[in-house]
Amino acid sequence: MSEFREVLNEQLQDDEFREQWEKIQPEMDLIRAVSDTSSLQNFDARE
Repeated sequence: MSEFREVLNEQLQDDEFREQWEKIQPEMDLIRAVSDTSSLQNFDARE
């Protein structure tokens, strides 16, 4: 398991942190989708 994932799993034990993490997931999913699409199209984000 990556160090990030280990730390995240520890942080997710905290109810307040987990609530905020879950709240931002739709936005993070959108960012990942745009990033993935841009990579596939060889799109420079600065354009």
